[in-house]
Amino acid sequence: MLTAEPSPSEAALAKGVELWRHTAADGDALTSEGVRAAVDIGSRLDHGYDLLISSGAHRATQTLACLLAGAGLRVPTGVIVDVRFRSDVEDRWREAYERGGGGDIPSFRKADPDLLEEESTLLAGALRDVFDRLPNGGRALIVGHSPMQEAAIFGLTGRAVAPIPKGAGAVVIEEGDGSYRVEQEIDHACPEALDHP
Repeated sequence: MLTAEPSPSEAALAKGVELWRHTAADGDALTSEGVRAAVDIGSRLDHGYDLLISSGAHRATQTLACLLAGAGLRVPTGVIVDVRFRSDVEDRWREAYERGGGGDIPSFRKADPDLLEEESTLLAGALRDVFDRLPNGGRALIVGHSPMQEAAIFGLTGRAVAPIPKGAGAVVIEEGDGSYRVEQEIDHACPEALDHP
């Protein structure tokens, strides 16, 4: 099915939020490989951001700092911590992951449908608030964790994106009419961004 391209005025109204997963970490701090990967990924960014948001975990905030360093960007608002992009029930997510046999949204839905519904609703609310804070045509970057990023996208758009690897993400677009879509999945990951067994 063909869809019409948005007009220039409609495109100017669209807002974008990139939801990324932090790079390689040991505990709550990036490894030297994770730091190098985030700086390298930052050097390849070709646009600025109106908002930078961390889940509050050190590894997420450190990833944002390294991205900024690599990109040479200045963001007047600095990095905002929004703990709503973390989960208070991480153990329950781990149990659902083990029972479901995978880290994708359908596996979590099968293993613990109440968890997915409750958490995706909360995370979608946090994501919706980010869109509300953006100016028309604005862009935000949120660095957090898997599967919380995927659950936020699912809760807001109804689309189940693949599990996000470290150093990668997805872009959600809010159109001028208030509808949401997942524009693309971002995979900036280079071998150093991933944990090695």
